[in-house]
Amino acid sequence: MALQLEPNIADPDGFYAALIAAHDGLDDEDSMALNARLVLILANHVGDRAVLDQALEAARASARTPSDLAG
Repeated sequence: MALQLEPNIADPDGFYAALIAAHDGLDDEDSMALNARLVLILANHVGDRAVLDQALEAARASARTPSDLAG
């Protein structure tokens, strides 16, 4: 199985609003913990280690580096 990188969420705006609402009232530490739990729950749902490795690579490749922030 290959990682799905094309838009694949029904009602992406609604999902984004629900994601933001889930963080409402949380401080930074609790918000990061929520994100970590969500990642682990979704990773468990996916279950395919090769797909999860592809997702890690894709996320890392799109991460901003300190040099990106400076320039």
